Amino acid sequence: MPSRVYQTEAIVIKRNKFGEADRLLTLYTPGFGKIRAIAKGAMRPGSKLGGNVELLTYSLLMLARGRNLDIITQAQTIDNFIELKDNLELISCSFYITELIDSFTEENVEDQALFSLLLNTLRDLSTNKESARILRYFEIHLLDHLGYRPQLGKCTGCGRQLQPEVNYFSPSHGGAVCRECGYPDINARILSVNALKVLRYWQQCDNATAAKVKLNHELSKELKSAMREYIKYILEKQLKSIDWLDELNADYRK
Repeated sequence: MPSRVYQTEAIVIKRNKFGEADRLLTLYTPGFGKIRAIAKGAMRPGSKLGGNVELLTYSLLMLARGRNLDIITQAQTIDNFIELKDNLELISCSFYITELIDSFTEENVEDQALFSLLLNTLRDLSTNKESARILRYFEIHLLDHLGYRPQLGKCTGCGRQLQPEVNYFSPSHGGAVCRECGYPDINARILSVNALKVLRYWQQCDNATAAKVKLNHELSKELKSAMREYIKYILEKQLKSIDWLDELNADYRK
């Protein structure tokens, strides 16, 4: 019989008010995947849980199993990612990352590799201002890990090897398509030679190697559009955090 009390590391990826003083938290953990739990009294001034269960906080938690929801009994912060929370752009990027994790995962499915990807991405954002590159790398490896890896070597329409020329990216085909197959697809977008090269490269390399790639504005915009449309097609919805990201970027450009 499993113990009623257990301990886990966790990243708070979502937080809602629950009653007068409690918090309903969505946590991503290395050993249990995504779980939901109640932090009782977390909203009260002076609560011992309070700052340890804030959104985007990496903590060591003690929980008691409940009938419907587990209860957080103790919490100790490992990393509060203060650099993210002090920067509007970075915190908006972090909300986008955690919304992706929440949208793509089911509860109680262990995935230590995905937990590591999430944790390392938040750490990377905390120390690196190349947020566009970090987001694209995260998207590509999230999709790869969950079985949605876009095909970038051969045309997903006719199966021929893609040539080093302008091709297309088609969400409905699951990747890149050649010029002949892409032209009739009204949902396909032009994919430049450089964009295809970067996506292929990032699929294969680690994060440190990916950081060596420098993106100009046009290439960054092209990669963002391709990944966003593919993710939207898979999830069949637009993520709420995207509106905030776009509004923030528009303000920065003024």
